Amino acid sequence: MLKRTPLFPVYAEHGARVIDFGGWELPVQFTGIQKEHDAVRQQAGLFDVSHMGEVRVTGEDALPFLQKITTNDVAKLENGQCQYSLMCYPDGGVVDDLLVYKLGDNNYMLVINASNIDKDVAWMQQNLTGHTEITNISDETAMLAVQGPHAEQILAKLTDAPIQTLKTFRFLPDVKVADINALLSRTGYTGEDGFELYVDQHDAVQLWKLLLEAGQEYGLVPAGLGARDTLRFEARLPLYGQELSNEISPLEAGLNYFVKLDKGDFIGRDVIAEHKANGAPRKLVGIEMIDRGIPRPHYKVFTLEGTPIGEVTTGTQSPTFKTNVGLALIDSAYSALGTEVNVEIRGAQVKAKIVATPFYKRKP
Repeated sequence: MLKRTPLFPVYAEHGARVIDFGGWELPVQFTGIQKEHDAVRQQAGLFDVSHMGEVRVTGEDALPFLQKITTNDVAKLENGQCQYSLMCYPDGGVVDDLLVYKLGDNNYMLVINASNIDKDVAWMQQNLTGHTEITNISDETAMLAVQGPHAEQILAKLTDAPIQTLKTFRFLPDVKVADINALLSRTGYTGEDGFELYVDQHDAVQLWKLLLEAGQEYGLVPAGLGARDTLRFEARLPLYGQELSNEISPLEAGLNYFVKLDKGDFIGRDVIAEHKANGAPRKLVGIEMIDRGIPRPHYKVFTLEGTPIGEVTTGTQSPTFKTNVGLALIDSAYSALGTEVNVEIRGAQVKAKIVATPFYKRKP
C-alpha cells in the first residue's frame, strides 16, 4: 500500500499523473514537466513536499549529538538559521543529506528524505548519546514549497511576517499565513528563490488552495516531481539515491563545503579526511553530449579507448537550455574540464565531454 500525503485529495483537481516514488503515491506532473519547469524559472511553482521527513532533536546534549552524526558545524547556527548537512557511515558513505533547523538552545528540527525516514531515525537512535531525545514528527507535518522569482510577492499577500528581509537559509518559527500557523523558511531546491511552509497536516489542503489563489496573478502553477528533478539537476543539487548513497562520500559528490573537518570528530570523519588529503578516488562531474543521445542514470561512462570509468547519476535534456546533459560519477583521473568521454547509450558508445556545473545559475 503506497503512502499518501495530506494533499493527495487535491491532485486530481489539477489533472495530476501520480507515480510510486519511494513508496509514496506522488504527482510526477500536473500540466507537463516542461511547462512546470518554465513556470518555476520565470514565475512560480507550488510543490507538495509533505512526504519529506521531520525529526525533532531536543535535550541538553542535542548539540554534541548532532555534531557527532552530521558533517557540517551545527555550533555555528543561530536561532532561526538552518544549514545543509550530511549524515555519514564510518566508511564515509552517506546515510542521508538533510537540513538542520535551529529552533532554540537544545532544540532542533532535521528535515530528511522521504525514502530514508525509517533508516535515518534508526541510525540516530543507534548513535544516541547523553540527554538527547529524538521525536519523529513526519506524519503530523505537511510541507509546501513555493519556488520561483515571484515566490516572495505571492507569500506577501498572505502574511504580515517580514519575509522581504528573510535571508536565505533563515526561517521564522511561528508565523501566520492567512490564518494558518506555519514555520516558514527560505531555502529551496530548484536553483530559484523559494520558501517552505511547514504546517499541521490538517491545514495542508486549505493552505494549498490559498497559495494557488494568491499566486494566480503571478502565474503560479502546481508542480510535480518531474519538474522538481529537472530544476534541482540544472542547479547541480544532489538527489539521494543518485548523486549520494551509502557508496558515495560527500567529497566524491563535490560537497566539500558542507563538511567541516575542523569542528572535531564525527562519524565518517577519518575516511573523509583521507579523501581531502589525498584526493577522492571518484568525482561527480557535468557531461554534455557531443553526439546525439540523452545520458540517463546508470548509463556507463568510458574513456575514448574503452576503459570503464564510471556511470551517469542523473541525465536529461535540459528544459532550460535544450542541451543533452548529465552528472556522472567517474574516476577522478578523467575529470578535467574538456575531457572527452564515451557514454554507452543502448549498446552504442556515444561521445560527450566534461563541462562545468551548475548548468543553471539564477541571476542575482
